[in-house]
Amino acid sequence: MAIGPSDILLAGRVAVVTGGGTGIGLGIAAGLAAFGARVAIWERDPESCSAAADSVGGLGIVTDVRDSGQVSAALDRTVDELGTVTILVNNAGGTFSSPLLETSENGWDALYKANLRHVLLCTQQVAKQMVAAGAGGSVITVTSIEGVRAAPGYAAYAAAKAGVINYTQTAAFELAPHGIRVNALAPDVIVTEGLLALSPAGLPAGIGDAIPMGRPGTVDEMAGAAVFLASDLASYITGQTLHVDGGTHAAGGWYRHPGTGAATLGPG
Repeated sequence: MAIGPSDILLAGRVAVVTGGGTGIGLGIAAGLAAFGARVAIWERDPESCSAAADSVGGLGIVTDVRDSGQVSAALDRTVDELGTVTILVNNAGGTFSSPLLETSENGWDALYKANLRHVLLCTQQVAKQMVAAGAGGSVITVTSIEGVRAAPGYAAYAAAKAGVINYTQTAAFELAPHGIRVNALAPDVIVTEGLLALSPAGLPAGIGDAIPMGRPGTVDEMAGAAVFLASDLASYITGQTLHVDGGTHAAGGWYRHPGTGAATLGPG
């Protein structure tokens, strides 16, 4: 049976996007809504939660996804108001510098909770609801290129993101009999409000030099990948980590020298 344009549509489906108040999460929420999904944004900041929900015509629920009780309450409300969830995007996350020899137990725990623990909580609770409803579905988690390479100064963050990748593979295997697909998106540099706030004078010169495509990505490009994985066009894809990174991971350290354009490995 041939595929068609309708296979990308998400009409009638209910999607949850965690950390969807700004940045990549908001971009993904907008993309899912544009293709017909009814979207619930779970975001811990009340102002950005409300504004984001209004912007995508969705439901905003103030939620700290690190707390299992709040996740449970948010899921109940989402199901009551929108219906059975069949798309989950685990986008919430965050980081701070944590050099290996200086990382405290509290710092490690904070980065684990912010980047991995909530993935387990949300995936488990939403997947149980999918199984009970016999609906199947798609789970998508935003990890990072730092989960597959060294990240000096960010050891705990990178370890959590690597954990997301393995959890994606294992969850995909366990949930496949229920028609639930589990995949991940691994970005490199993506232009977001947060990145721009750090660079009020504009993006740093040379920010795209180490990226084969020569530029950072956009939230819309992340959204496009998420819509694909959520849709029927990806019906036979599970357990995968899709690198939305302009070719950085594939390059393995090679880049085009900014002065000569020559393929270069390591210091230029």
